[in-house]
Amino acid sequence: MFPTSTQCKYWMFSSEEELNQLREKTNTKHIQAYGKNVPEANRYDYFLTPVEESLMAKRYELFLRDFCKGFSPPMPRNVTGTAFHYFKRFYVNNSVMNYHPKEIMVTCVYLACKVEEFNVSIGQFVSNIKGDREKASDIILNNELLLMEQLNYHLAIHNPFRPVEGLIIDIKTRCQSLNDPERLRPGIDQLLDKVFLTDAILLYSPSQMALAAILHAASKLQENLDSYVTDTLFGVDGRGKLEELIEAVRGIRSMVKMADVNPDKNQMKLIEKKLEKCRNPDNNPDSEIYKKRMQALLDDEDEVYNQIMNSNTELDNSTLNMQAL
Repeated sequence: MFPTSTQCKYWMFSSEEELNQLREKTNTKHIQAYGKNVPEANRYDYFLTPVEESLMAKRYELFLRDFCKGFSPPMPRNVTGTAFHYFKRFYVNNSVMNYHPKEIMVTCVYLACKVEEFNVSIGQFVSNIKGDREKASDIILNNELLLMEQLNYHLAIHNPFRPVEGLIIDIKTRCQSLNDPERLRPGIDQLLDKVFLTDAILLYSPSQMALAAILHAASKLQENLDSYVTDTLFGVDGRGKLEELIEAVRGIRSMVKMADVNPDKNQMKLIEKKLEKCRNPDNNPDSEIYKKRMQALLDDEDEVYNQIMNSNTELDNSTLNMQAL
């Protein structure tokens, strides 16, 4: 049940203003940690601003959508929805300057595949990625635990797809004014495809998003479901919650309209170049610092493995000696 879920308790926010304040705090925290040698007056010439971070995250949300749409084998929609939740949650409390979104994006999708039981091996998964697939595999597996930690291991996601199905069944059963409710599906899909590109999934419940999608689809068909919502769905006992619901539906549809605004390509190229200069080298797989750290971890693992093997050999020898006695 959504009201008792970790999603509802820990990952729903009161407003866009609250989310923006948290992201600005994350940006400031990163600059304070890594900008000690940069004069304060020049910090935003070197580091990304909160707006630039937001644009960078937005760009990779579009990449995430396209990656999931083109995935082979075809990816269920709930996997895509869950991946979006993970990605958006991660960048509430983490800076894109610390963890590049191109690496976190694919890690979110891979983890979502596991959680939603869409069974693909890491080999199958990276076959959908262009470029160095071995490197991509290493990046995903190295970031998987980090991602889970930053999500506080709150991995179960309630997406709006199931509430949509429930509402369609209810409309078929109790709404006599609408012929063939299946006609609503294209409009529903249109809104839900865009809603994940907004902050709506961190502000509104799955059932509110589902109803917004239903009403959006009905309006596109010039159908009116107002009486169904007010009289049938809510009835007399639910009238107190009606105003809150109407406000939520308006808010969701308004945010979806803004999702059509894509970042300017030339502006994004400049931000990408800026990010490459200011990103944390500790978390950059192409940096020497990162490579040395990974090599040190591998050396530590080899040492532990050798110690275990040596202790097993000593145990085997002692067993043989006991048997000889």
